[in-house]
Amino acid sequence: MVKVVLPELGEGIKKATVSHWFFKPGEQISEKDDLVELTTDKTTFNLPSPCKGVLSEIVASVGEDVQIGALLAVIEES
Repeated sequence: MVKVVLPELGEGIKKATVSHWFFKPGEQISEKDDLVELTTDKTTFNLPSPCKGVLSEIVASVGEDVQIGALLAVIEES
C-alpha cells in the first residue's frame, strides 16, 4: 500500500485544491501517470502516480482544500 500525499510546493504555499482525478478507485495505473490535478493560488499542476498499481481509495474529493502532507489517495502497489 502506497500513500499519496500532497508534497511541498514551494515557498509560502501551504495548501492546494483538488481539481480533477484522472482515475477512479479500482482502476489500474502506471507509475508517472497523471493521477490528480491540483490548483494553488499561483498555479495548476498534475501530480503523477508514485508507483504502478490499483487506485484503491481517493481520500481528498474534488473541490477539497488539502494541506501539505495531507493524504490524497491510496494505491495498492503491483
